[in-house]
Amino acid sequence: MKTFTIYLFRHGLTKGNLNAQYIGHTDLPLTTDSISELRRIKAHEHYPEVEAVFSSPLKRCVDSAKIMYPDCNPIVIDDFIEYNFGEFEGLTADDLKDNDEFKEWLRGDINAKTPFGESNAEFAERICAAFEKVVNGCIKSGTQTIAIVGHAGVLMTILSCYGLPEAPMAHWQMDAGYGYKMRVTPSLWMQANKIEVADTAPVSIKDLS
Repeated sequence: MKTFTIYLFRHGLTKGNLNAQYIGHTDLPLTTDSISELRRIKAHEHYPEVEAVFSSPLKRCVDSAKIMYPDCNPIVIDDFIEYNFGEFEGLTADDLKDNDEFKEWLRGDINAKTPFGESNAEFAERICAAFEKVVNGCIKSGTQTIAIVGHAGVLMTILSCYGLPEAPMAHWQMDAGYGYKMRVTPSLWMQANKIEVADTAPVSIKDLS
C-alpha cells in the first residue's frame, strides 16, 4: 500500500525564544547564532529529500525552511501561524505571574483564552483544519514526501491530535531545527485521522552509512 511521509521541523531560535517571551504573531527574525546552528545541523545531519516544503508565514519559519531546503520554495500556509497570545504577547511568565487571567489560561482548559487573543480550542481548530487540508492534498495529488517547518506549539498540536502513539503535547517537545517523521497510511487516515510517528528527524549522516 502506498504511504506518505511528513517531516515536522521546528524553526530556528529568535531573541524572543532566548528571552522566554510569549512570541506569537510578532515577526521576529532568526538570531545570527541560530542561523549558524541550522547550517551546522544541515552540514552534519540529514534533512531528508522532500517534494514540497510548507511553512508558517512568519520569517522565522520561512527563513529556516530556506536554510533546511535551499532548493525548495516554501509554500506558505497562513493558518500555520503561531498562537495569538493577545495581551500576553512579548511578555514572560515572570512578567505575568500576578495576572489572574494568565493563571487561568495556564491551567490549560480547552476554552481558556488570552485577552484579545485566541482560545486553546480556536488555536487547535485552526491548526487541525490547515493540517488536514495539507494531508488530503498530498494524498489526492500523490505527493509522497513533504516537510512542514513550523512553530513548536503548532507542531506539538499536530502530533498530539493525530500522532500514534497517542501522547499529550508536552511529550512532543523538540529542539530548534529538529522534529519528527510521520508516516501516513491513507486507510488509517481516512478511517481514524491518525498518523504513525515513525522516528525523530533529522538523523545523523553517519547513521545512514
